[in-house]
Amino acid sequence: MIRLEKRTSASSLHFRLLIIFILFFSLSSFPLSDQRGRTVERGTLSVYFMGEKVGYEEYVWEETGQGYLLSVQGRMTKPVAIEVERMRIEMNRSFIPLRYFFRGSMGGVQQEISSVISEGSVVNTFLVDGQEQSQQSQIKRDAFLLPNPLYSPYLVIAKKYGCTMEEKRNLSAYFIPQLETPFTLEPSEEDPCLLLLQINGIQMELETNEYGQLKILQIPAQNLKVTNDIFSFN
Repeated sequence: MIRLEKRTSASSLHFRLLIIFILFFSLSSFPLSDQRGRTVERGTLSVYFMGEKVGYEEYVWEETGQGYLLSVQGRMTKPVAIEVERMRIEMNRSFIPLRYFFRGSMGGVQQEISSVISEGSVVNTFLVDGQEQSQQSQIKRDAFLLPNPLYSPYLVIAKKYGCTMEEKRNLSAYFIPQLETPFTLEPSEEDPCLLLLQINGIQMELETNEYGQLKILQIPAQNLKVTNDIFSFN
């Protein structure tokens, strides 16, 4: 009887260990993005000026529980020399910006900019050549952050509107940290996935897909074209 109980106990233990192993194997087989509860998109924007490739921006777009995060690094030689060591834009679920960070150089000048945005109130902190200063601005709550001359932030416009826009809209862009300016956005009559953006008298074309991913950005008046090579999406 005692031996039977020992066998039963050992059998029960083996069964429990088997169940634990199966559960562990099943959970570990899920993608990392599912475990963290977010979608991750990775890609590279190639920048062309007058037909010549002059730079790139490697980006990671993450959907988190609180909102979205766009992270970028890259470099460009024309029309402005820029080195992007790190750029981040944090947004809520409505694509409203909450924080911005940039570290790199423009025109050979090393700089760092960090911004905190709350209900349209912006506090910018600059670090240039070891000197720190702050600036406060007031912008529209839903203004898009478009740090000049980066192109990856236009991904946010594509994500928000994609192929779903039905009529022309009046929007606002904050060329952080300099100024805020209005712009219009409307779908092309021929293609709802082609968004026409008018800002300061300049027209831009944003070609998207049904997933809200930016495929091509063009600024004909400036001989600029940006293409997106998406190499990971889960």
